[in-house]
Amino acid sequence: MTFKDLGIALPILKAIEEQGYTNPTPIQEQAIPILLNKKDLLGVAQTGTGKTAAFSIPIIHHLHNNPEQTKGKRRIRTLIVTPTRELAIQIADNFTAYSKYTHVKNTVIFGGVKQQRQVNALRNGVDALIATPGRLLDLMNQNIISLRDIEFVVLDEADQMLDMGFIHDIKKIIAKLPKQRQSLFFSATMPTSIVELSKTLLGAFERVTIKPQQATAEKVDQGLFFVSKLNKPKLLVHLINERPSDSVLVFSRTKHGANKIVKKLSQADIKSAAIHGNKSQTARQKALGDFKDGKLRVLIATDIAARGIDVEDLSLVINYDLPNVPETYVHRIGRTGRASASGIALSFCDREERPYLKDIEKLIKQQVPRMPEHQFTDGDDEPAAEEEKRPQQRPNPNRSRNNNRNRNRNRSGNSNNRSANNRNNSSRPRRDD
Repeated sequence: MTFKDLGIALPILKAIEEQGYTNPTPIQEQAIPILLNKKDLLGVAQTGTGKTAAFSIPIIHHLHNNPEQTKGKRRIRTLIVTPTRELAIQIADNFTAYSKYTHVKNTVIFGGVKQQRQVNALRNGVDALIATPGRLLDLMNQNIISLRDIEFVVLDEADQMLDMGFIHDIKKIIAKLPKQRQSLFFSATMPTSIVELSKTLLGAFERVTIKPQQATAEKVDQGLFFVSKLNKPKLLVHLINERPSDSVLVFSRTKHGANKIVKKLSQADIKSAAIHGNKSQTARQKALGDFKDGKLRVLIATDIAARGIDVEDLSLVINYDLPNVPETYVHRIGRTGRASASGIALSFCDREERPYLKDIEKLIKQQVPRMPEHQFTDGDDEPAAEEEKRPQQRPNPNRSRNNNRNRNRNRSGNSNNRSANNRNNSSRPRRDD
């Protein structure tokens, strides 16, 4: 199937072709016909599956085929709500690209910057508004934005919005929407809280589900290194230096951890930057812009901040920390290997992260391929087969390092020899916890 088979307006098809797209992804193929028929939609899909185009293209189609009837300033007819500034900007960029040959106008609003420029754009009139919840409610309370003319509403990355504490904001926004509208609800996961929220937004709806294993791009070569927490920085530096021409996205589980990685890379003369919730909007946009433009080769990101990253030719993703939510692994590796490109996703796993690995492999129904032993292997890294067969416990941050070492001494002769050859207590740097 091609986009031409979906019955999309010709000006939009022209714009899509200019973006280099011919065949829709699974979620686009399933969702676009439903949305062209103006039905409500519940979509369960991860970032990287093409859902931005899945909802943007049919909305632009409707706005193009049914232009504003009244004279004067354009009314806001479409609202797209998304959790992060980066993702809002990305959606707005895509919306602009797909509507290039139409008269449909959009703008994006988000917090962390002065509002005047955004207010000026709104006062000039737009058809579609892409917004983060906080700034949207703020401008609604100032009577700068009204939702009374909304015909299409999209709630994107709903599970992430709930994780970020936006549930009350979302409910306030939904309460202000007109009853006659087409509603689209997208979430990567469907816990009870998301199911209940979807009931408040959707009427009679169709459902499209892209399973996590489908979203795990077959084009992505996955690999796993067993490595101690102490040796993770050394292995990261080694891998980055091995691929000097590649752009590298590194995932950290925490904001503090992301900052530490930047510091470790700087000590190795590798320039990098971190994006996370504690960074100013200006700093985040500059880092992301430099990464997209190729001025910055290594970007460190937390999962929330990374929701808005869409970089062409991203060839390497490194999971410095394994995520404690298995679906997040699929989100992360989906950053590379997009469209017709291939990519590599490498993951680090220390002893305390083994249960996370087990959950990930259960979700994706396959074992992440193990990489060969590396020069930074020490006795704390070895994944002895007999140990992996034991019932795994959740990570315990208070677990004694001495207990781990004692277990290592009881392993096979080969493991002991490797440990003896690689371990050098006098030269080992102190653990930087």
